Amino acid sequence: MRVAIAGAGAVGRSIAGELLENGHEVLLIDKNPSHITVERVPQAEWLLADACEITSLDEAALQRCHCVIAATGDDKVNLVVSLLAKTEYGVPRVVARINHPSNEWLFNDAWGVDVAVSTPRLMSALVEEAVSVGDLVRLLRFSQGDANLVELTLPDEAALVGVRVGDVTWPEDTALVTIIREHRVLVPSQDDALEAGDELLFVAAQERETQLEDLLSLTRDEMQAAKAAQSEPGSATSE
Repeated sequence: MRVAIAGAGAVGRSIAGELLENGHEVLLIDKNPSHITVERVPQAEWLLADACEITSLDEAALQRCHCVIAATGDDKVNLVVSLLAKTEYGVPRVVARINHPSNEWLFNDAWGVDVAVSTPRLMSALVEEAVSVGDLVRLLRFSQGDANLVELTLPDEAALVGVRVGDVTWPEDTALVTIIREHRVLVPSQDDALEAGDELLFVAAQERETQLEDLLSLTRDEMQAAKAAQSEPGSATSE
């Protein structure tokens, strides 16, 4: 896969190094001569140019790229690069870095962004994920489909502990993609039973997050109380 990265600062170089280790072709673009440090990522291609200029992107042959990553420290630049990559060059996948959380609402498909990565939000989410049990934590937002990658650690008292994945009625537009259990990564099957302490990762529509959190946080006592209320005379189920 050929990837162009706009922004050859510390973030851009780090991304380039990871991609090169995974066998991809990488082109780093930056207009700041001090950022053109070829010796730091010698396997990459380098281009001293303004990634917001069409002539520069023509020189970079952006139409040959499978992915463009807008990784500069300027949100305005990242939006322009994303829009040009998608609309002018038809790049299949555009990933953009968000530097300031107040600008997050702009990073969507209207600006050509497929995936927006907010560094401040991601760091705060990782902190929450490390210390929160029973609370839904949003890790990553996907622009397409208005979906998010969310995580919840299943509490000991959760009603779903011991329940098979296939027996749970998950909210619409929600998919359980991974269970992290005792340092193992599990691809969930219908027959897997949920355990206390499981870290559950979902891709879920934003409007379903509250419903999903309510389901996962429901305790055994709350479930029994709800069943008792339904079985009382005069309830909807007993009539």
